[in-house]
Amino acid sequence: MGKITINGLCIETTGGCGNISIQNGIIKVDGKLCDIGNAIDVNIIGDVQNLSCDGSATISGNVKGKVDAHGSVQCGDIGGSVNAGGSIHANNIQGNMNAGGSIRVNR
Repeated sequence: MGKITINGLCIETTGGCGNISIQNGIIKVDGKLCDIGNAIDVNIIGDVQNLSCDGSATISGNVKGKVDAHGSVQCGDIGGSVNAGGSIHANNIQGNMNAGGSIRVNR
């Protein structure tokens, strides 16, 4: 089970979190539309397949694929590439890294 908190509203998912997309105020979790309003603060507990968001994201778990965020990203391991407009803080990153701020990898 995974838990996603966006602007203080909690969404619980069965079987973990798959693909999450937060673009132009439209939020989709595994292709399903979630009407929450404009996303500012994204917190995810559990593993995620891929993440794409307009703002920053904190993931208490790993991202198995890629991350594309306009803000900062903080998480465990990232199995693919990460592109962030802000800083990146991760345990390990398997793919390419691009950040508007600092990059910190704890290996």
